Amino acid sequence: MEYQYPMNEDWTTEEAVDVIAFFQQVENAYEKGADRDRLLNAYRRFKEIVPGKAEEKKICSQFEADSTYSPYRTVKQAKQSDQAIIKM
Repeated sequence: MEYQYPMNEDWTTEEAVDVIAFFQQVENAYEKGADRDRLLNAYRRFKEIVPGKAEEKKICSQFEADSTYSPYRTVKQAKQSDQAIIKM
């Protein structure tokens, strides 16, 4: 699937890499299964970079519109699950 990850020009290179890593974990959950701890750690780092709810919703909605993968539903399932692998 061809799409671009949502980016913010104010992010450092490291922050952009970490945001992409979170979205890749979401992709993994849909495509083959994602390690729950890695996914939640990537989400925690994402929230350090994007602390505001409004900005998070905007970025995640943009990613979902482009990819059809829902970061919100993925993280929600990971938080509610005790399974080691999250598969959407």
